[in-house]
Amino acid sequence: MKLITTNSEVELRPGTIKDIHLLMSFIRSMAKYERLEVYATEKDLEKSLFCENPAACTLIAFIDGKPIAYVVYFFTFATMTGKRGLWLDDLFVDPEFRRNGIGKALMAYMADVAIQNNCERFEWMVLDWNKPALNFYKGLDATVLDNWRICRLNGVTLANLARQYSTR
Repeated sequence: MKLITTNSEVELRPGTIKDIHLLMSFIRSMAKYERLEVYATEKDLEKSLFCENPAACTLIAFIDGKPIAYVVYFFTFATMTGKRGLWLDDLFVDPEFRRNGIGKALMAYMADVAIQNNCERFEWMVLDWNKPALNFYKGLDATVLDNWRICRLNGVTLANLARQYSTR
């Protein structure tokens, strides 16, 4: 599919198993920018994204055949609305191609995916220090939910809680 931006035409297609190396490269670039560590491996992506029941969907954007962005998303469910939601896990545009309307075009495409799938919500996270991203999302009229916090269990804390489940 084609996305038209102010400066270019972007080719957008679903990621395939052949794109795993490219996806890892994008993931590492995003992690570097966000000051995060990457624990995923190419094998993890293969098992999770390109299997019979994938955990998420991927999209890769190209300009003139050059990969310039990627998206990872999946569907959620909200009991309060009784409907599906769309969760945007990653949206990354190569810094060289930013400020050309590509991010906005990708967000508009994802909003359409949400509408086409009868989603009540389209949600994502943004780091509180990432002012350019916050300003970008506010420019899309997104509501930043200051009163909600993400809670996480992983690694040892996840295992410790799971061990408390004694009916195995």
